[in-house]
Amino acid sequence: PHLSVLPGVIFSFLLLLLCSGEICGFKIHGQDVPFEAVLLDKSTGEGVIRAKEKLDCELQKEHTFTIQAYDCGEGPNGTNLKKSHKATVHIQVNDVNEYSPVFKEASYKGTVVEGKKYNNIVKVDAVDADCSFQYSQICSYEIVTPNVPFAINKDGYIQNTEKLNHSKENMYKLMVTAYDCGKKRASEDVLVKINVNPVCKPGWQGWSKRLEYEPGTGSLLLFPSMHLETCGEPVSYIEANIQLENKNIGKGCDRDTYSEKSRHVLCGTGTGTVELLPAPSISANWTLGLSTDSDHDSDQVFEFNGTQAIKIPEGVVSTSLIEPFTISLWMRHTLGSKEKETILCNSDKTEMNRHHYSLYVHNCHLVFLLRQDPTETESPKPAEYHWKLDQVCDNEWHHYVLNIDVPSVELYVDGVTYDPFLVTEDYPLHTSNIETQLTVAACWQDNSGHDTENETLSDNLTGGISRMSDYFKGYLAGLMIRAGKLEEKRVIDCLYTCKEGLDLQLPKEIGRSIRFNPSQSSLTLKSDGTVNLNGAMQHISYLNSRQFPTPGIRQLRISTTVKCISEDSCVFVPDAEMYLMVLQPEEPKISLSGIDHFARSAAEFESDEGVTLFPELRIVSTITREVDVEVEAEGTDDPTVQESMLSEEIMHNLDRCEVTVIDEELDSEHESLEVDMGLVHQYNLQISSSTLGMVITGVNTMASYEQVLHLIRYKNWHTEALFERKFKLVCSELSARYVSNHFKVEVSVIHTANPAEHANAMVQPQFISPVQHASMDLPGHNLVNAHQASVVPSAATIVIVVCVSFLVFMIIVGVFRIRSAHQNAMRDQENCKENEMDWDDSALTITVNPMETYEDQHSSEEDEEQGDEAEDCEEEDEITSVESGSSEDEEGGEQEDQQGANRQQQLEWDDSTLTY
Repeated sequence: PHLSVLPGVIFSFLLLLLCSGEICGFKIHGQDVPFEAVLLDKSTGEGVIRAKEKLDCELQKEHTFTIQAYDCGEGPNGTNLKKSHKATVHIQVNDVNEYSPVFKEASYKGTVVEGKKYNNIVKVDAVDADCSFQYSQICSYEIVTPNVPFAINKDGYIQNTEKLNHSKENMYKLMVTAYDCGKKRASEDVLVKINVNPVCKPGWQGWSKRLEYEPGTGSLLLFPSMHLETCGEPVSYIEANIQLENKNIGKGCDRDTYSEKSRHVLCGTGTGTVELLPAPSISANWTLGLSTDSDHDSDQVFEFNGTQAIKIPEGVVSTSLIEPFTISLWMRHTLGSKEKETILCNSDKTEMNRHHYSLYVHNCHLVFLLRQDPTETESPKPAEYHWKLDQVCDNEWHHYVLNIDVPSVELYVDGVTYDPFLVTEDYPLHTSNIETQLTVAACWQDNSGHDTENETLSDNLTGGISRMSDYFKGYLAGLMIRAGKLEEKRVIDCLYTCKEGLDLQLPKEIGRSIRFNPSQSSLTLKSDGTVNLNGAMQHISYLNSRQFPTPGIRQLRISTTVKCISEDSCVFVPDAEMYLMVLQPEEPKISLSGIDHFARSAAEFESDEGVTLFPELRIVSTITREVDVEVEAEGTDDPTVQESMLSEEIMHNLDRCEVTVIDEELDSEHESLEVDMGLVHQYNLQISSSTLGMVITGVNTMASYEQVLHLIRYKNWHTEALFERKFKLVCSELSARYVSNHFKVEVSVIHTANPAEHANAMVQPQFISPVQHASMDLPGHNLVNAHQASVVPSAATIVIVVCVSFLVFMIIVGVFRIRSAHQNAMRDQENCKENEMDWDDSALTITVNPMETYEDQHSSEEDEEQGDEAEDCEEEDEITSVESGSSEDEEGGEQEDQQGANRQQQLEWDDSTLTY
């Protein structure tokens, strides 16, 4: 029989056995058959097959076995049992919808590009564990999330119902469920994420618009996550150019802002270099009045507006340059008038107005004129050299160097050589004794009859005739002339090379073709695929080696060229633009300290060594930073973080120290400032002096400047009328970008009186006794030994101790004498008043021979002191500490006081009619 049963149900059925006799039972044949046969009626042979346990369709959908009946046999023992034939039984277990659909994945993801419709974004798939076809099949899916532009079909494919917009929504999250054919819902819904990408545009991705560089941190990776997107287009060649645009910083990029002469020294240029456009100072004042760059973070430049020019003083540059020589300068010039614009000109000061040599711009051409001196053969020689350069009129800073070695003139522009496109010849100049005038930004023209004492730099002078012609309009800086030598290529590169630029350190596995331009502001990468190119781009860094970089914005631009395998179509990669912000560095505070007030004897000022002005000078530079400090709060165990200012000493160079005289200028006839020139030259420093003071220039360490300043001496050969001199010291770094405090020093002169000179001075009145002034400390002054740095032997130390002890003893005695003398003077004054009341002397006139009286009073030391006491009575107690302390000993002083009082009582007289 074929039976169908429901799973989990114990069932039975009827077995009819058509035979005579009784049936005693049934036997099921099979292994692990979960059924049994039970006899219901022996006479009829009716029985049932029932399950011994619950059935599971999912475990086994059908069961097949055989069954056999047997009778009761013969006799009471049931022998000779008879069995029926075997019958096969097939049982099919019907399914019940007991399981819910389950999704195969925990979540699903899909990606689309905006602006397109997709029929198959992502497919979800669910299964059902039921055994029957009806309940095990997934008949439908459903998006549970409402109001989304997506639909799903019965097979689980999700599609968008409208075009998607990346800017509106870049990701959708959907909840999806499933139903089996029995309408049973999935036990858990599944999450589906759909990313909406923008339309694929070839270009660089993974970079930041703004980058920040903190000074002193070394190199900074610019593009650590950058990669090139080609939108699946196969490429065969890629070339990327990275440009650092820093033309707005200084003269084209960040360089040390030292003076041009100092930079030449640092780059290895020897002596003979003359700076024609120095910063205005007490020793170089011809650039005063010119418009300059007031921002000390950048290089100092001079602006010429087309009506200004300067005359170089005589003696700064030799009038006849010895060939060969070099002219170097920085220039920024734009396209202007078509007239000639002179940069440098050396012409006749009077009469003929001949140009001996000049450098000028004309129609974006750079022209150098050199008229040679007369020779034996009067034949034409090369005189004018013309270069046609775009740099002359592009309104950008460029560095120009001309190495002149006639007939060869070599031009370097930004470290690159250029040949002249035209060289013209001219006859040499005729021999002449006329002096020449060197000018900058115009050319000197003679105007006979014009008052040279009232000349100005304007081109509109009285009478309408200008002394200057061919004015320059633009910017100039670092104009230098070096006579006798040509500039080497390494020096030219050193002068032009920037302190900032792009750097690339590639790993060995990435081999690229790299090309730097001389300023290190451009880098070119070439590759045959995006993988190596992306790796190289991620290793590009920015580096600024300056200790104090110029803050500001640097623009970055990446230009890319792509060649594809297919020549019909290829991707276009747009330029990527960003900017790098260099932050403000910590500004150093330069502090000058030392002894600011001391005294010296007049003899030291007049000696060959003079007086050292800054014997204990200290130069210290510090920066102040904000740091976070943990502070334990009261009542709590957790510390709090507070901001605190931390001062830290740093080391850097100086490029200028200036010693100026306060009040009156130096009189060169009897006073001067001097320094050890050997040490100055050893440190590659330069000294310039004037009546205003002394200027030390050159780049060197603070310690080197300290040693030189320690040796500055002040000398004065006539100190009779000198009581004090005041000086001021100021040091700076990077062309006054960082300036120290004003350190002022006051030096007093100690005058020592000579007794012999007083004895010979016969013009003194008899009542003024000559007093010898001892050399002692002036009140409020520091007596500093000029040779403090010397080593004192032990014997000398003992002598010094004894002297100091004696000096202390003398001071104590002096104080006692001052007090005693003051008391005696008070008694004398009272005696004087009493004597005035004794008698009327209004009509008394006494004539005295002053010469005779003066000689008598100087016969002994005691008479001198008596005259001093008489003076005290007349002048109402005008005793000073020096006069009181000039007595030889204490006993003699007491006798002199008594004698003076007695003499005053003996004589009172009117000296109103007395003549000397």
